[in-house]
Amino acid sequence: MRLSSFLALFRPALPLILGLSLGCSLSLLMVSWTQGDTEESCGDEFVNGGLFPGSLGGDRQGGHGADPGNEDFQPRVVPYHKDPNKPHKKVLRTRYIHTELGIRERLLVGVLTSRATLGTLGVAVNRTVAHHFHRTFFFTGLRSPKVPHGMAVVAHGDDRAVWLMYETVRHLHAHFGSDYDWFYLAQDDTYTQAERLSELVAHLSAGQDLYMGRAEEFIGGEERARYCHGGYGYLLSRSLLARLQPHLDACRNDILSVRPDEWLGRCIIDYLGLSCVEMHQEMIYRYFELGKNADPEREDSPQFKNAFTVHPVSEPDLMYRLHKRFSQIELDRTYQQIQQLQVQISNLSELTPEGKEGATWPVGINPPFRPKTRFEVINWDYFTEEHMYSCADGAPKCELRGADRADVAAVLETAVERLNERYQPRLRFRKRRLLNGYRRFDPTRGMEYTLDLALEVLTQKGHSQVVAKRVGLLRPLSSIEIIPMPYVTEATRVQVILPVTARELDYVGSFLDAYAMNALDARDNALLTFLFVYDPFDAQRVSEADVFAGVKAMIGEVEKRYGGAKIPWISVKTEVPSQVKLMDIISKKHPVDTLFFLSSVWTEVNGDFLNRCRMNAISNWQVFFPIHFQEYSPAIVYRDQQPSAAAGAGGAASSFSSEGLRDGRFDRHVFDEACFYNADYMGARTKMAADILDNDEPLESMDVYEVFVRYSGLHVFRAVEPALVQKYVRRACNPRFSEDIYHRCVLSNLEGLASRSHLAMALFEQEQANST
Repeated sequence: MRLSSFLALFRPALPLILGLSLGCSLSLLMVSWTQGDTEESCGDEFVNGGLFPGSLGGDRQGGHGADPGNEDFQPRVVPYHKDPNKPHKKVLRTRYIHTELGIRERLLVGVLTSRATLGTLGVAVNRTVAHHFHRTFFFTGLRSPKVPHGMAVVAHGDDRAVWLMYETVRHLHAHFGSDYDWFYLAQDDTYTQAERLSELVAHLSAGQDLYMGRAEEFIGGEERARYCHGGYGYLLSRSLLARLQPHLDACRNDILSVRPDEWLGRCIIDYLGLSCVEMHQEMIYRYFELGKNADPEREDSPQFKNAFTVHPVSEPDLMYRLHKRFSQIELDRTYQQIQQLQVQISNLSELTPEGKEGATWPVGINPPFRPKTRFEVINWDYFTEEHMYSCADGAPKCELRGADRADVAAVLETAVERLNERYQPRLRFRKRRLLNGYRRFDPTRGMEYTLDLALEVLTQKGHSQVVAKRVGLLRPLSSIEIIPMPYVTEATRVQVILPVTARELDYVGSFLDAYAMNALDARDNALLTFLFVYDPFDAQRVSEADVFAGVKAMIGEVEKRYGGAKIPWISVKTEVPSQVKLMDIISKKHPVDTLFFLSSVWTEVNGDFLNRCRMNAISNWQVFFPIHFQEYSPAIVYRDQQPSAAAGAGGAASSFSSEGLRDGRFDRHVFDEACFYNADYMGARTKMAADILDNDEPLESMDVYEVFVRYSGLHVFRAVEPALVQKYVRRACNPRFSEDIYHRCVLSNLEGLASRSHLAMALFEQEQANST
């Protein structure tokens, strides 16, 4: 009996089992995992009484007398004896736990294609089903001059069909034989229903030799053995592939066939004695033969609807139409299953102590969150069709736009549609207007809506009347999806780049102090490089009066204080200190695998943020643009505290500067800080250079963020970063930058002055002072 079957059989008695196991949980562990007899009566009754009747209770000596054909086995502990004469060896652990435990991926897909069809049918297969599988490879004889983007293509160098099959099987065993349980091979004119094939594989035991697909007779039809037709795809188990590998060369030399699938079937039959099967362990391999000029939209037979594969698919357009049709079939079945589950839950709710009143709405969705204190109450946001009365910036009223406007329109349309579905054909509803709208986000179930609608009701006789009706809707949270990410480490060195202009000289000292304390004292794996930006006037006078002489002196003092520290600087001359121009200079002076942190003089660099910079910036995958925390102006926020703090003791002043100036906001208008790899930046700039040709004007109107968004194709990760804190400063906005960059700078200065409440109190106090 399988473990899954055992759980299914005993699921109704789960509360009882849990209740009994409280007093003898230790006995359960001992009976299951020790050798010899046990004196624990609780363990004896439990084993002999029912979980494994006649299996564990019959043989208590480690399972030596068990039936070898039975899949159940009795585990036993092998005592560990350390040999004192042997030297101790260090155990090398693997990087991933699934490697150490021998856990393999379930299915690998191989598509047999050709040079002529790789860009047509091959691309269609890749777009329709490849993203549903863990890995999909396209095997061809000769490589095309231009390989389609996003496809893993393996070229064997020979277009002969049988040779392609021979090399493909060898390649699968050599490179993936120990990593996957199942291998699925199909032609590029085969449509595969990915979810059904994955479900089939999930129900098959991986430890058996299996050759499964559409069974076909050999030419002549005298033998009882069958081979699997390649047009409908076939499954090969890992153990079968391992047994077949030593005989591949003999099959290539001895078996003559023009069909690759027939050659493979003959090889498996002659050397392994296995024939193609269409049913195994009560699981059936379902397929459908598509007729000539067939229309997928009109196919309605059970054989078509339940098929795993469809063949032949003559053109890419037909492949996309088949995918659309099967996607609609799966969607309809999913909705039907949801309705059936809701009916079952509703019927079972009558047996609960609360009765039907205890069933939540919608059926099958988590109940609404119940706050335990007033601080946990989730607020409802009021809205109309034009305005929202709960705004992100704290304003009491703002225009409904963008995603919020689309969300409200979709909810109103859905509400009217559901009302018509429920009351038609007796009544038909038509929306007049939204009277009141409320919504709130419940993290346990989704977005909830309560709508008061003015509706025009039409009867079958043509009478109409305007009524007000309240409806409730829920946009539930979908299932959480784990997105696979490349492996990263916190040991990567971070190259901090600090551009400095003449206007920012007063803030360099604070930056150097914070960097020395958080990076140099902590021995963090980070390097700092200054980029001194001279305007043309200062560059001409650099030999007489260097505006950055004081900063260079401070750098020298830091290098003397920390003997092994080196802080290099680079001097550039430009009228417009564009981020892109500056990064072009820096990028050429560092290796391609350098991790950059583009900083500003107001940033407080610390170890927590540097670690998140290493984790969130992934080479050839993702760049990170943190949203720093900007403190408000202390002259407004702490206007009543400043005199006392300034007059107080030094300890009080220090506490005020480190803890008091923390009232602020996350500045979403600033994109100055960024973490990215040099190779990713160089790739984006290469694409940008091909787009703008020799025109340098776009370099002044763009920042690094826009370069990555428009030209990189990578994930651009933008998130708040509480470890990145900046003191209040009024930035100098350069009008020579683009209108968008200049506008964001002005908004940052205005919104960063103080919160609305602080500004209101300051105006109120000023008016009171003027009136007196």
